[in-house]
Amino acid sequence: MSHDGVGTRPGRGAVMRAAAFLTTGVLALPVLAGCSDPDPAGKPLAGQDVAPAARARIADGGTLRWAVDSVPETLNTFQSDADATTSRIAQATLPSMYRLDESGRPERNEAYLESAEVVETEPKQVVLYKLNQQAVWSDGREIGAADFAAQWRALSGKDSAYWTARNAGYDRIQKIERGDNDLEVRVTFARSYADWRSLFSPLYPKEVMGTPDSFNDGARTRLKVSAGPFTVRKIDRKGDEIRLTRNPRWWGEPAKLNEIVLRAVPRDERATELAAGRLDLADVDPAAARRIAIAAPRPENPSASPSGTPLMGPDLKKLTPAQRKDKERFHGFEIRKSLEPSYTQLALNGGGDGPLADERVRRAVARALDREKLAETVLRPLGLPAEPVGSHLALSGQAAYADNSGAIGGQDTAEAQALLADAGWVPGGPVKEKKKGEKAAGSEADKTGGSAKKEKDKDKDSGEKTEKAKKDGEKDGESKSGKKSDDDTYIVGEDDKGADEQDGRPLAQDGKQYGGKQLSGGAPGAYAPQGTAAPAGAATRQLAKDGKALTLRFVVPDGEGSGTLRTVADRIGLMLKRVGIRTEVTKVSDESYFKDHIASGQYDLALYSWPGSAFPATDARPIYAKPVPAADGSLNVEQNYTRVGTDQVDQLFEQAVSTLDESESRSLIRKADSRIWAAAGSIPLYQRPQLTAARTDLANAGAFGFTAPVFEDMGFLKKGAKGQPAPSAS
Repeated sequence: MSHDGVGTRPGRGAVMRAAAFLTTGVLALPVLAGCSDPDPAGKPLAGQDVAPAARARIADGGTLRWAVDSVPETLNTFQSDADATTSRIAQATLPSMYRLDESGRPERNEAYLESAEVVETEPKQVVLYKLNQQAVWSDGREIGAADFAAQWRALSGKDSAYWTARNAGYDRIQKIERGDNDLEVRVTFARSYADWRSLFSPLYPKEVMGTPDSFNDGARTRLKVSAGPFTVRKIDRKGDEIRLTRNPRWWGEPAKLNEIVLRAVPRDERATELAAGRLDLADVDPAAARRIAIAAPRPENPSASPSGTPLMGPDLKKLTPAQRKDKERFHGFEIRKSLEPSYTQLALNGGGDGPLADERVRRAVARALDREKLAETVLRPLGLPAEPVGSHLALSGQAAYADNSGAIGGQDTAEAQALLADAGWVPGGPVKEKKKGEKAAGSEADKTGGSAKKEKDKDKDSGEKTEKAKKDGEKDGESKSGKKSDDDTYIVGEDDKGADEQDGRPLAQDGKQYGGKQLSGGAPGAYAPQGTAAPAGAATRQLAKDGKALTLRFVVPDGEGSGTLRTVADRIGLMLKRVGIRTEVTKVSDESYFKDHIASGQYDLALYSWPGSAFPATDARPIYAKPVPAADGSLNVEQNYTRVGTDQVDQLFEQAVSTLDESESRSLIRKADSRIWAAAGSIPLYQRPQLTAARTDLANAGAFGFTAPVFEDMGFLKKGAKGQPAPSAS
């Protein structure tokens, strides 16, 4: 997992699926009936932008210098310290039975697999794989059942000598055997497994998976045997490079490039390296993208939002001296853009005994947010579709996607205030003076993951919400920015800076009228008669309960690449202030942000990202599983860092992963998502932007979106050749 601008997202075998995955209401979605009903999955919000070109237009040879975040600690994607670069190398060098298409759905990889299907369901589920007869490892041996069996034994969880990060799916297999010939593999499951297509991608040779020593240590620094269009030639840790070269035994279309050099370059240094001619391809942040886009303005991608603005704005004729210099410096480069297959969420820590342990307070936070405006803040200036994400478990276009946000409801100031009042938080209540070092009402989870909460697990029905009153047209109160205090902390709403400015940056300029029921300010849960006018400034008065002010600790990373997150946090703080919730924004180092704060529960509010999985029944379960007490007294949260979960969500995941009826499995996943929304442990906000700087003559590479790169087709255009228009998402 990752947060915007900090660290890397793990590969499919790292934290993403360490316990079973990593990808994130009470409204139960009915099973779709009738072919005329629209597919709730919809289409991807943005297509890939890779400058597609036919192979005939691409020159043979050349080296692609591609920026990555790190030289990985391991080449084994199934180990806990695998990262995004580990997965990138695996994509280029190892078999994957399935990979994602342009809609983020699994499709059979014909290079390795002629067919795969469930051939028996009773008494056990049996999947028959028929392998491509040309598929061989780089040592000449055929890919076969022995490799499948070795990987199953290593990842089944039965042998603790294998230091595996996860065993989801493999632990359901009963046996693997050869079929009628060497090209057939029969996999028999002890328990039915809906996500069987997630297995054996990537597939390692038996030489890696065959023994604990080779698994734990042998594949960390080299891959002696591989089976992709490229092989790992050298890992240079001192030079921060991984060199991949053409695989002479590759049976598919030969790779156009001679080599791919993956260079570890910090994000804030990539623009300089591109300008110096030391990189050909690099993901960049929005600020760098705007500088580079000056050199080669491109027509908008047809899949981009019509409401978006061009990356460089409408007028490129009036350039400043610095922009003219950038135009010369970045000549020969362009920006390719799409949306990453991941989304940013607001996490609400429901562990411990802080205010967010109360579902009503979490729901109030959710109702205070204008998710559409937050998405527009990040994506519209980039010319990308600015639609909020409506699911914790999939992204638009993926089979399991449906917008289930109705289970919590949209932005509603009055409803948020009513929920807070019902929870006992009263505007203008008495506040005791805090002792030195004492926090406000925020959570104080312990380092082992927080104390186990005795949860009543209400799991309310879909229509169950606090009763709404008539709208009275109350205008939002004026918001203020933050007051700086110790420890890089400032409190939103406690200085004289205007509501629309923070740290010199423009912030929310709402102007929207929010109506709602007014609260009397009396006893907790009491309501004034409908239509009663609110006292001046009531919408922004501090809430208090039992002598404590309602102030939430909002932890954000302080790195240069995390500016977007900090801006979003500021806007969220202003939105919460309008319902009486203050936020203390605490900046921490990128290195400690996740380990020391998110994973350990030392926060109330935080922003980080999850990938959208093609296999949510497997991959998302540990993210939303109900935390349980461990034997040592700590709380086992798996990857559920919000510490909010219910028994019913757990049951829906188990049902979804155990049914082989794909329609029923999708329906169960959508029901689970609705209940996750209603519990309000996390609020999906927007799909992350993907901005890639590329040489203008580089084809079939760039902002890939959902689709896995086709490494053998990447290359540089022949002199005089032109690429094809960028495809649309439709």
